[in-house]
Amino acid sequence: QVQLVESGGDLVQAGGSLRLSCAASGSNSVINSMDWYRRPPGKQRELVATITSGGSTNYADSVKGRFTISRDNAKKTVYLQMNSLTPEDTAVYLCSAIIGVRWYWGQGTQVTVSS
Repeated sequence: QVQLVESGGDLVQAGGSLRLSCAASGSNSVINSMDWYRRPPGKQRELVATITSGGSTNYADSVKGRFTISRDNAKKTVYLQMNSLTPEDTAVYLCSAIIGVRWYWGQGTQVTVSS
């Protein structure tokens, strides 16, 4: 059974940093793109960052210059380094990945930024 498990969410003060991780398990299929989404309280889910199997990245305008997505293919893990956090970054952060030909989602990790 394929699983994506996120970790690293926490309560942090504005201006602080967090590093999220998402590890995939349960499959030997190729992991294609890996993404981070977030769902702010009372709002729709939004794409934060994506990274292809070759390492190409793309970011939402709201996080450019503050967040960095990376991946370790050997560990089947994607990371999200978040710097200069603001209260507007408060959300449940979810990772997703295309593994083989299917799209999988993690359960999410809560990030709360206090002012």
